[in-house]
Amino acid sequence: MIDIEKLREQVAAIASKREALLRLLEQPDLGTLRIDVNQAIEEMDDLLEEFKQVFPGSDL
Repeated sequence: MIDIEKLREQVAAIASKREALLRLLEQPDLGTLRIDVNQAIEEMDDLLEEFKQVFPGSDL
């Protein structure tokens, strides 16, 4: 059985990394990695949105 509180903690940990990815995008020498960073942000946003739909009222 899934421990919901543990799942919330893990998703919150993922959400906290989003800001670091946004700061990384500000680096002028990122080159082609910019594509991967953008993709990671998009997938993270999708994951967080799905989590909020499944667990309404969850604060992240």
